[in-house]
Amino acid sequence: MGTTGIIILVIVAILVIWAVSIYNRLVKLRNNRENAFADIDVQLKQRHDLIPQLIETVKGYVKHEKTVLENITNLRNAAVRASSIDDKIAVENQLNSALTGLKVTLEAYPDLKANQNFLQLQAEMSDIENKLSAVRRFFNSATRELNNAVQTFPSNIFAGMFGFKKEPMFDLGTDRAEAEKVPQVKFD
Repeated sequence: MGTTGIIILVIVAILVIWAVSIYNRLVKLRNNRENAFADIDVQLKQRHDLIPQLIETVKGYVKHEKTVLENITNLRNAAVRASSIDDKIAVENQLNSALTGLKVTLEAYPDLKANQNFLQLQAEMSDIENKLSAVRRFFNSATRELNNAVQTFPSNIFAGMFGFKKEPMFDLGTDRAEAEKVPQVKFD
C-alpha cells in the first residue's frame, strides 16, 4: 500500500471516528432528554395521586362546581393514561389550565381555605407544582441541547440519517399574554 492509500485510509478512519462521535453525542442528548422527562413523570405521578384527594376535599364545600371538578378528574385520568412524551405534554397543559381555573374558583370559598385538610393538600400541591416547574426547566434545557445538535451543522446531517428530529418543549400550553393575566374572581 502506497502513501496515497495510507493517507486515504487515515482520512476515512478520521471521518468514521468523527461520525461515530457525533452519533454518540446525539444519543446521549436524546437519553438525557428522556431521563429529564422521567423526572417530570415522577412529579406528575405525585400530582395525579394528590388531585383526587384535593377534589374530594373540595367537593364537600363546592357542590355546585361539579363540572369544574369533573373536568379536572377527567383530565387527570387522561394524563395518567397518556403514554408518549408528546401526549403527556398536551394533556398536562390542559390539566394545568383546569387547575388554574380551580384555584380561581376556590378563592370564592373562604371556609374551604381555612379547612386543615385542604390547607395541607394545597401546600403539597404547591410543593409539587414548584418541583414540576424545576424539572420542566431541566427537561426544556435538555430538549434545547438536543434540538441544537439536531439542527446545527454538521450534526444535522447525521441526525437526519439516523432519525433524530427536533423535539417539542414542555411549555405552559397557552400563549404568554394569557399566562400572565391576573385571574378574575367573580361572585355571581
